[in-house]
Amino acid sequence: MSIDHRILIADDDRDFRHGVADLFALLPRRFEIVQAETGLEALDLMRLQIFDLALLDMHMPGRTGLEVLSVLRLETRAVPCIFISGDANDSVRDQAIQEGALSVLKKPLRPELLRAEVRRLLGIEAA
Repeated sequence: MSIDHRILIADDDRDFRHGVADLFALLPRRFEIVQAETGLEALDLMRLQIFDLALLDMHMPGRTGLEVLSVLRLETRAVPCIFISGDANDSVRDQAIQEGALSVLKKPLRPELLRAEVRRLLGIEAA
């Protein structure tokens, strides 16, 4: 069976990563889900693999989600990103968008909102 999309979920909260990965099973496509626990691990994975979408948490060991976005932008690596943060205020939202995030979502995430954003960014029609 072929994979339609490769997604990176980078968050230091293991339960959050697994919960988000489970949401992809509800979308009408086949996904390969790759998980990273730290910002450095996310950055390394994004340098070595091609992802259709990355979900980046703000607060991770090693590098923050904003730092990962900044480094990728400086390295001219285009990876569509949804930035996720519990403190996604206007300042954080503006910084994330400036660094290249296509969407900024606030934790706790509403599953239907995350699915809608993933569908929108990947061009998947609602089932």
